[in-house]
Amino acid sequence: MASRVLGINALGRIGKLTLWYHLDRDAFDSFVMNAGRGIGKSLDAVAQYLKKDSTYGPLSRYLYGQKGELECRVVDEEKGLLRIAGKDVTILRSERNPKDIPWRDYGVDIVVDCSGKFKDPTTPADDAKKGSIRGHLLGGAKVVVNSSAFKIKDKSKSMPDDAVMLIYGINHEQFVPGTHTMVSAASCTTTGLAHMMRPLLNNELTKNMMTAGMGTVHAVTNTQSVLDSVPKEDEKDLRKKRSILNNIIITSTNAAKALEPVMPQMGSIGFMADSLRIPTNTASLIVLNATFQTEMDAGGRPKITQDVINKIYEEAAAGPAKNLLKVSYEQNVSSDMIGENAATVIEALETHTRTGLIPVKLPGTAETVEIPVTHAKIFGWYDNELGSYTHRMGELTAYIAEQF
Repeated sequence: MASRVLGINALGRIGKLTLWYHLDRDAFDSFVMNAGRGIGKSLDAVAQYLKKDSTYGPLSRYLYGQKGELECRVVDEEKGLLRIAGKDVTILRSERNPKDIPWRDYGVDIVVDCSGKFKDPTTPADDAKKGSIRGHLLGGAKVVVNSSAFKIKDKSKSMPDDAVMLIYGINHEQFVPGTHTMVSAASCTTTGLAHMMRPLLNNELTKNMMTAGMGTVHAVTNTQSVLDSVPKEDEKDLRKKRSILNNIIITSTNAAKALEPVMPQMGSIGFMADSLRIPTNTASLIVLNATFQTEMDAGGRPKITQDVINKIYEEAAAGPAKNLLKVSYEQNVSSDMIGENAATVIEALETHTRTGLIPVKLPGTAETVEIPVTHAKIFGWYDNELGSYTHRMGELTAYIAEQF
């Protein structure tokens, strides 16, 4: 079998952790990482950056536990070659525009773009000004996996036939080799939300969701300011320029909208979403509010209750969502979720439901009937950097590689 080489564009949080994930698996034999610029005074600066992490600890512990010893050394400074955990990792330090990155020269078939900059799949591949996700295809890649949701700027255009949004464990099997060349792995919050929504929408009792809303209490990201800073020209969200060190910051999220291409039934649900950014480094929490038209049992009790919803999640976690969804009856805090491998962990003790009777007037008559409606609040944890998101994107990337 020919050697498989994975390309990774950008060495930020997700790029670095993508390397970590695949060093721990056998889907790829070697790696080419594009930094697009020089880093530090020598290649050793890159090696030190890749093997240490303030949130997750050393790479050696991630790969081997407490007793493992990590090989991480510079092999060739000029060629940018490192040897990490027995595998070659080449660092490219010159080109920033995807079309100019020489993936073909290194035998790279699949590229994971972790820059967060190239979200529009309709932008021409040869865009010279800002670059394009398609540019990686000009450079030799056969498939590009994007670590953010696609966003088409020109609203008159639709999603191209060769682009698709996939979440591992939800719809990843919809990947079509030879057709799909650009794959969005959605976002961390969309991934967590998808694994919360799927069991509810697949169950007879809860599939008739009338409306829903989501709030995410989200850890800080590098798009925010450490200290208050001056907004850029035409900046819309002024709060993101305020210090994340000591503020709760209200902002937006496109998680609900991004979920529609992955789970089309979401389009029929009135769904709202927002986000609160807080001063923690990772591990976030989705607060899902959902309203269902429910039924009453023979004793006049609602059929949708806390126990019923938790049971729905337990059955999913033991069946189709095994290893992707967990249900916890412990009293967790966010730091307990750092490095947690599940896409979502349901905080089952905090699942709440309330059922009320809504009077509805029958058309053309003076008669009214009472419709039972149940409102549910469900909490789901997710490690927005490594455990929930990067691991799912890594599984998706490995799955795509197997299709060649």
